[in-house]
Amino acid sequence: MAGSALPVRARVSVSGICTAGVGAAGCVAGVAALGGEAWSASLPDLLPLAGAHLAVDPLSGLFMAVAGAVTAAVAVYGIGYVNGNGGHGSHGPASRTTQAVLPLFALSLLLVPAAASVSAFLVLWELMALSSLLLVLAEHRESPRVRTAGLWYAVMTHLGLVLLLAGLALFAAHSGGETFADLRAGAGGTSPAVRDTVFVLTAAAFASKAGAVPLHAWLPRAHPEAPSPVSALMSGVMVNLGAYGIVRTAFDLLGGGPSWWWIGLVTVGGLSAVYGVLQAAMASDLKRLLAYSTAENMGLVLIGTGAAGLFARAGDGPLAALALVAALLHVVNHSAFKALLFCAAGSVPRATGVRDLDRLGGLRARMPFTTGLFALGALGAVALPPGNGFIGEWLLLQSLVHGLRLPGASVAIALPLAVGLIALSAGIAAAAFVKALGVGFFSRPRGEGATGARESGPAMIAGTVLLGAGCVALALVPGLLGPGLDRAVIAAGLPGTDAVTGGRAALRLDALSASLSPVWLVAALTAALALAAALPRLYGGRRRRPNAKLWDCGGGAPTPRMAYTATSFAEPLQRVFDDVLAPERDVDVTHARESTYLVERIRFRNQVPDRIEHRAYLPVLARLARAGRASRRLATGSVHLHLGYGLLGLLALFLVLAVGS
Repeated sequence: MAGSALPVRARVSVSGICTAGVGAAGCVAGVAALGGEAWSASLPDLLPLAGAHLAVDPLSGLFMAVAGAVTAAVAVYGIGYVNGNGGHGSHGPASRTTQAVLPLFALSLLLVPAAASVSAFLVLWELMALSSLLLVLAEHRESPRVRTAGLWYAVMTHLGLVLLLAGLALFAAHSGGETFADLRAGAGGTSPAVRDTVFVLTAAAFASKAGAVPLHAWLPRAHPEAPSPVSALMSGVMVNLGAYGIVRTAFDLLGGGPSWWWIGLVTVGGLSAVYGVLQAAMASDLKRLLAYSTAENMGLVLIGTGAAGLFARAGDGPLAALALVAALLHVVNHSAFKALLFCAAGSVPRATGVRDLDRLGGLRARMPFTTGLFALGALGAVALPPGNGFIGEWLLLQSLVHGLRLPGASVAIALPLAVGLIALSAGIAAAAFVKALGVGFFSRPRGEGATGARESGPAMIAGTVLLGAGCVALALVPGLLGPGLDRAVIAAGLPGTDAVTGGRAALRLDALSASLSPVWLVAALTAALALAAALPRLYGGRRRRPNAKLWDCGGGAPTPRMAYTATSFAEPLQRVFDDVLAPERDVDVTHARESTYLVERIRFRNQVPDRIEHRAYLPVLARLARAGRASRRLATGSVHLHLGYGLLGLLALFLVLAVGS
């Protein structure tokens, strides 16, 4: 707040340093908790009636460490992002409001996992929602799309808050207290109906925050329109807290539940993974592509969480611990590569003024550092070795495949489908990011913005490099996280079994007698690539090759208009999933005035809308709009009429109380 009165550049630097300091402190606290140092505090006078209770265990520490590390790197990037554009002064990312709210948002991301009571959790959750909403609206004066995105985000996040409030209030009322310790103690004495209701309400609220389908409508709107540092924090950190809430509530506080809980999570996760990555493959907006990719990856986390619950329900503790470790490890990996991707993608519109892949291209030569860092993040997103996303998905598939031996029809149906959906989502993700890299960075430039692009400034590169270094470390030595992940699983309520162990060079799954060495895998891939590059030069260099131009049929050299665009690249995939995506096509033919047989112009429009949004949300919004217009007849301005409304409401309340008593 003190920096609000400073000039623009100083204000941005002070806010960025404060945000980085908050992130670094949170990372240190989280790492300490992962090491086994628990911490708790009770502040009875901070909130009315119940006070505030905070506690940090290894599960909280994992999410705090991830949030802190990503926040610190993004804060460094954000200083260059805002100052590199000269700032907007009184509005935009450099405004006093935005720069004052940014450290507050970072603090809320760290404190939500530390909440240990219903009241403290709800207050911090709402603080996170309101601060992120203000940051999403930072550029509302520049584009009406920002205002629309802010409206969708505000409505969806507060509907989630209503569900969360109802679920936790019901839980607290039947547990005899509102601290998490009271909820744990009272969970066993509550009726199955109450437990099921609490799970459904809270899981829906947390899944909405995680961007899970079909509660994802806010995500592809808010993430692309927010400033890129905010997008990186929302997609790399904030959505994780939805997964945290499900793990904390379903495993720790409720102590597990029936199989249909976990089948529901696996179903929602599989739907999110496939639908999200399909929409990402169709998107031509670079940041929208990344936003839908977030829905896909959080779907994978939900599959792992649901599978862990199924295995625990079946009595296989080691396999349940492995599935939950896979989900938590994917949370860590996704935070690293998705924050990296959003920061690299944010550098593109800063340099070109556009983020439409159809109008980009040629950025490899003009922005080499950004291109290399985006490629590193994309390698993690497609879950191919040696990317850091590969390890989490490999562990998840290992747990699902070995879980097929468990009895039960639900397991026999759900797990093979989950394996197939993960494989399908991985293949489509590869197509989506090949499109983003090939069309946006490696092809020829197709617009003036791409032609005049320049590399980002030192601060932006430094912040992105920090995230890239994290991706490399997670890809090479994931075994170092094994003890901390095991403690997090124990804190979640599952038995600790050292599901993942290993040191610097190897990763061992003791429950399955399996192992993997990421370092040797990277070495083998590097050797294979070097050999593939050397052999043609070694054996082909001795032959004499004539230097002649290929016959071009008289057409001349190809132009950028002849190259693939993002839309044309995705068109074959769109045809395969035509029934799922339901694209909208429109052909407008304009005939010449002299003759209806002569065509002057043909316009073809192909759009792939979000089908769930169009079929589920827009009809409801249209009915609400009609109801709102009809309700205007009730507001005639008559004082007597409004007094009558009040009297009728009071009588209705007395009637309800009389019947209820």
